[in-house]
Amino acid sequence: MTTEKGSISIHTENIFPIIKKFLYSDNEIFLRELVSNAVDAVQKIKRLGALGQYNGEVGEPLVEVSLDAAAKTITISDNGLGMTAEEIKKYINQVAFSGASEFVEKFKDAKDANEIIGKFGLGFYSAFMVADLVEIQTLSYQDVAEPAKWTCDGSTSFEISEGSRTTRGTSIILHVNAESEEFLSEQKLQEILDKYAKFLPVPIKFGTKTEQEEDGVDEEGKAKYTSVEVDNIVNTTNPIWTKAPADLSDEDYLDFYKQLYPFSEDPLFWIHLNVDYPFNLTGVLYFPKVKDDFDMQRNKIKLFSRQVFITDEVKDIVPEFLMLLHGVIDSPDIPLNVSRSFLQADSNVKKINSYITKKVADKLAELFNKDRTAYEEKWSNIGLFVKYGMISEEKFYDKGKDFALLTNTKGENFTFEEYKEKVAPAQTDKNGNVVYLYTTDPDKQDGFIQSAEKKGYDVLVMSSP
Repeated sequence: MTTEKGSISIHTENIFPIIKKFLYSDNEIFLRELVSNAVDAVQKIKRLGALGQYNGEVGEPLVEVSLDAAAKTITISDNGLGMTAEEIKKYINQVAFSGASEFVEKFKDAKDANEIIGKFGLGFYSAFMVADLVEIQTLSYQDVAEPAKWTCDGSTSFEISEGSRTTRGTSIILHVNAESEEFLSEQKLQEILDKYAKFLPVPIKFGTKTEQEEDGVDEEGKAKYTSVEVDNIVNTTNPIWTKAPADLSDEDYLDFYKQLYPFSEDPLFWIHLNVDYPFNLTGVLYFPKVKDDFDMQRNKIKLFSRQVFITDEVKDIVPEFLMLLHGVIDSPDIPLNVSRSFLQADSNVKKINSYITKKVADKLAELFNKDRTAYEEKWSNIGLFVKYGMISEEKFYDKGKDFALLTNTKGENFTFEEYKEKVAPAQTDKNGNVVYLYTTDPDKQDGFIQSAEKKGYDVLVMSSP
């Protein structure tokens, strides 16, 4: 293969400064973008093999992230589809640079970094947030394909030449710039991978780790252990929300909760979400024990798209009254680089919001009807959710009035209808209106409460926030 150099129209020279300007605060997403692309490539070769369109050895799927701090490089490698030189021109050069003038004009004043990436498919080019030179080494799965190499320094010039890769797949080598040397740290990269890649569907390797392996017994018959180096696989490829509820035990749900929130008490109960029409959504939502500091409990729901972490700012997806819930939701209908404006306007997001509300209401009704005693024991923790939901969501009120509880000064619990039937005989005025008595502080108002009870009246406790 002969070396080919190319130069893009001078009008595109402002693309990278714009990307860098608006992605600066989110520059860690470069790793999410590149690892996600690598996972896609691996999954595609698996599908081609399953369909009989690729007869070679697919092998064990793997994406590897490696760091060479001395050389100041970060490499993301996969054993996926790979690319030919022509495909590089089509999918790397043209996708990134086509419509460049439009890009510069539309987004020179943009404020939403995710909108920039999502609109123009520039995920790969987020690499230039941390690198002043990017190199691709790739070998396509196609018969008689030749390895190809692509390099670009973030300007409008690129070079394609013969590559050195000998196995199918792609390696992207980032030559990290001086401003981004914080990423030349194993700990930093591990943190980013833990955040964004923890549940990706293909194994992600990042270096090695030491484990203790049993190695026979000593003279006293006690087990001996030897330290061995094993691959450091950073992710769980089949998290519980990708499985059928029938295949999971309570212990599975609790173990996953502890994996997400290792310092939290066990949740009260959970809801497994799974719908594929008219939108796709899976996930698990947990009802935690409510603490006094509500703000500390917010933003505990993680949003994923095809098992790639997007954000924990989900207030446009999850109803406000359920923001204290914990867990994960995953929808391929939500783009990886989603903007706030997209969430507010998208019809699927609104449907997801309504669906979650319905599922929560159905679960609460199920718990109430199945074991009322256990439900009443949980009421001090779930009452806040239910009451807030009923005053903020009309549809939730319609369902909630059948399982919301009122508690009197004797500690007895009643549904709305039950309580009305209880007090109506003694507390109906001359106009036929039922009169409800309540206290916000039973201790301070004890005298008034006793006086009312002597007259045969019942008093509710309304002390919740």
